Amino acid sequence: MEERKPGVYLCRGCGIDEAVSVDDLEQVAGTELKVPTCRQHDCLCSDEGVETIARDIAEGTVNQAIIGACSGRVMTDRFQFNGTSVIRANLREQVAWSQPAGDENTQMLAADNLRMGIAQAAKTVTPEASAEGETSSTILVCGGGITGLSAAREAVRAGHAVVLVERSDTLGGWAAQWSKRMPFRPPYRDPQDNDVAALIAEVSGNASVTVMPDTVVTRTEGSPGRFSVTLSQGGAEKIETVGAIVVATGWRPYDASRLGHLGYGTSPDVVTGVELEGMLGAGPVQRKSDGKAAKTVAFIQCAGSRDPDHLPYCSSICCAVSIKQALQIVEADPEASAFIIFDELRTPGTAEEFYRQAQEAGVIFMKGKVKGVDADLKVVYDDELLGDDIPLEGLDMVVLATGMVPNSTNPEAAAAESGADQLVDDIDPEAPIAIAGYKGGNGDGAAAEDAAQTPGDGGEDGNGDGDAEPALPGGPILNLQYRQGPHIPILADGFADSHYICFPYETRRTGIYTCGPVRRPMDMAESAEDAAGAVLKAIQALRNAGMGASVHPRVGDLSLPKIGLDICTKCRRCTVECPFGAIDEDENDYPILNPSRCRRCGTCMGACPVRTINFDNYNVQMVSDMIGAVEVPDEFSEKPRILILACENDAYPALDMAGINRHQYSPFVRVVPVRCLGSVTMLWISTALEKGFDGIMLMGCKSGDDYQCHFIKGSGIAKERMEKVGETLKSLMLEEERVAVEEISIADSGHVPNVINSFADRIVEIGFNPFKGF
Repeated sequence: MEERKPGVYLCRGCGIDEAVSVDDLEQVAGTELKVPTCRQHDCLCSDEGVETIARDIAEGTVNQAIIGACSGRVMTDRFQFNGTSVIRANLREQVAWSQPAGDENTQMLAADNLRMGIAQAAKTVTPEASAEGETSSTILVCGGGITGLSAAREAVRAGHAVVLVERSDTLGGWAAQWSKRMPFRPPYRDPQDNDVAALIAEVSGNASVTVMPDTVVTRTEGSPGRFSVTLSQGGAEKIETVGAIVVATGWRPYDASRLGHLGYGTSPDVVTGVELEGMLGAGPVQRKSDGKAAKTVAFIQCAGSRDPDHLPYCSSICCAVSIKQALQIVEADPEASAFIIFDELRTPGTAEEFYRQAQEAGVIFMKGKVKGVDADLKVVYDDELLGDDIPLEGLDMVVLATGMVPNSTNPEAAAAESGADQLVDDIDPEAPIAIAGYKGGNGDGAAAEDAAQTPGDGGEDGNGDGDAEPALPGGPILNLQYRQGPHIPILADGFADSHYICFPYETRRTGIYTCGPVRRPMDMAESAEDAAGAVLKAIQALRNAGMGASVHPRVGDLSLPKIGLDICTKCRRCTVECPFGAIDEDENDYPILNPSRCRRCGTCMGACPVRTINFDNYNVQMVSDMIGAVEVPDEFSEKPRILILACENDAYPALDMAGINRHQYSPFVRVVPVRCLGSVTMLWISTALEKGFDGIMLMGCKSGDDYQCHFIKGSGIAKERMEKVGETLKSLMLEEERVAVEEISIADSGHVPNVINSFADRIVEIGFNPFKGF
């Protein structure tokens, strides 16, 4: 490694010079810490300021730029210098904008932030690209419905070849069976022609798309850029190498035979919305019982949806579908009447125009809960406006708006051939994915700990990252050859695991992205748009794999975990706790990395009991030295010191936004950003206590079923580890309350100062660390 030549660049702009003495900060860097190059500028992000840094780098006097200015989350494009290592010391959001100007404590905070930046630079090596071999630019799309067809079209438009796999013998899915579709073009008031046939023809006729009907994926191994996928078509197997995978397997209707209380099965004239679509496409709607025209039709919304005994969620599009069908009925026959009985009608956005059109066309909307439907088609509902049970008689047909069940597994597969022995027999093809006891396998660290204690058994039930959950109904879509099992991880209600704001399309399996109703209920227009988003993520993944760079959320990061096998104990904690299946074991039980699966979260680093896993630009010693660089006053100063290890994805941005909003909080905190709370090692806690810190807070993302952790389970792992720290603190005669874990959303900028101040008050009440000064 070449000689380190650090340079410190201090910005006086954005109120920094008014809040602290920049001259004193230059003394800290130059005189105290002997950094040879130290410069100040009125506005470092200006062209002149950037040129000042670039000139020193070009002249060879600096090869590490330590910039004391705004948060490292902003101006990243301005402070890029051809691969030169850039370290950011936050003097704006977390000092000048969140602390009183001119105060001694504010100056001490700024100085410590600068010291930590210089310490970070001393242990940082600029990572180099480590791409291995050629990568494929072909995208595999699983599912030939509206979502899969749209994904294939968008991928081809972006210049990528596509293999389109469909398990049935025809393309189009459910969408091909619709008589008309909901309005997706202005003025959004009338049902529009179904154009799926044209989309099928466009995709099928494109030379860059290989269409494979009657095909299933029997095996998927490898990693982004180099997935090896085995396809079975009519009994013949074929292996394709693809760069990324888009899963667009769609949905199926909830099994209406479970809705006997709503009359299904008691009369042939109680039908589902899907069955009605077939009638609408065939011509005038007729009763199944006698073939007579259906003149009076009642639609029952939320048939089996938003019901803990059936589907606990709302399928969101059922209301608009019923409006579409009711409009088709009354427009085809002016003498027909259509009633829509709803508990809550959901017509967001442009669908509101659709709702108004139905009202104007004479569709009657009735608010209330349906109590029952008998064999004579008498519907009794509790009218919310009248406050009484109202019978609706003389109906020709009752239509049940059943919900959407995601095809996150293959419901037609009675068993899955997989190395994880996850064989599922006697599966009801119409059964919903949600099953008793299944929590979606999002992982809180507990199961991973258990798995680590029993090497070889972790994650063998295959539904998520070391979690020993019940087997999923249906066979796997991709039959992944991952330690964590063959299935794509799913949420409690059966939808593919992702967060609709923080990380849509993600599956916890890098390079594999879900879209359409397998991710959440969607209509045709939403599904097509969702497909475009997933394809963009897939393209990013395969291209980054070719460069050896990470994908979301550390996009472009070239660093990779380096594992020192000389002291590795083969404990398998890194392989079990990795949220993305990026680490396996070789024939000697040593960990082996799948580089393009890795998202650089550092969970493996935090899991390693012998601290033999590190990154070039993020490592155990680096953070330890940053903690050690803080000046801790003695107890007589009455100035406590509190360490905050803040997740860079939610907590750190929340702290920045608190400063942007000029919310002030305790000046005694020292913030070290970490990639994920899962990367936090116990050495950092002990280092801080030995240094004399009086309190330590781990500040991470939301955990649980509705988690927001970009690395899935970092906060959950941290909580469990801190429970063990409590025992250690007790043995040292230190209070457990000195170490806390807080979950902070990126939207909690108004709340986070209260969290910090409350913890600081608690530390003052407990008293100073008795080891301070030793």
